[in-house]
Amino acid sequence: MASQTITLGGAASSSLTFRRSVANIRHLPICFDVSLNAVEPLRLRFISVSAKKSPKRLKYSTSRFVKGDGLLYVEVDPSGADSWKLDPVIELLKQGAIGVIPTDTVYAIVCDTKIHSAIERLQRIKDIETSKPLSILCHSFREIDTYTMGFPRGNHQGQMDIFRAVKHCLPGPYTFILPASKELPKLCVKYGTTAKYALRKTVGMRMPDDPICQAILEKMNAPLISTSVKWPKEDEWMIDPVIIADIYGREGLDFVVDAGVRVAEPSTVVDMTGSLPVIIRQGKGPKHDWMVLKDEEDSATKEREVVHHATYIH
Repeated sequence: MASQTITLGGAASSSLTFRRSVANIRHLPICFDVSLNAVEPLRLRFISVSAKKSPKRLKYSTSRFVKGDGLLYVEVDPSGADSWKLDPVIELLKQGAIGVIPTDTVYAIVCDTKIHSAIERLQRIKDIETSKPLSILCHSFREIDTYTMGFPRGNHQGQMDIFRAVKHCLPGPYTFILPASKELPKLCVKYGTTAKYALRKTVGMRMPDDPICQAILEKMNAPLISTSVKWPKEDEWMIDPVIIADIYGREGLDFVVDAGVRVAEPSTVVDMTGSLPVIIRQGKGPKHDWMVLKDEEDSATKEREVVHHATYIH
């Protein structure tokens, strides 16, 4: 693969070997200008744009990377073979950083579930209402049982053992909406000194089948708040981490983990809070026999009402 050497401007200029896949870049400063003739236009967009300095970015210090305002950009093998590169990302997350990581569907903006200031920054960066629910990425069923009331495990009255069925789906491209437990961190409904926190009744739980995402969650030993990465003014997913860093880096993002371009297909969302597991968004995860679509739920509800009425009058 051909490569070129580029020099980043600034007081502490250094030379980096830049490949078409951005393979060797480890830290990107906020403002720089370079010129590359051999790089394809889509990737060049990220390198040539000068991002404005943002006071919202996390201040951090690490012996391996540059200090100050800047975006930590880490490229990893999608197989997870070089997961050691994720260690600085873990340290930043524990300090309250906001960053982008891959999942088994699209890329996600994440932060620590227990750092309220980080969650507020995530909401500002993504420009979403504080009342909008956010998903949680978890590493194990133990974490799901900690932050939710868990999956129905069946009974002698004929209730299906949903937990056993779900075990065949996870890890996988599903978001399961479950009743929240008291262990789930409260939701911030206002910013600043007037911030108020409220208990959440439900929460969407994800256990992605992705080596990089699972490595981060395992190293964190804690779940992460997440929201999918979309174009700021369009309802479409952003699937190229280089472009994500270009667009969201200037808004105060602290790091990006690049595991290659993803396919623009979100998770399948299943509501588990009612009497039936209802698919409210069909995505990458296939529909199983024990799941119903919204229309099917309405039909099943009417059927139960008819049976109940017939039983009552007889």
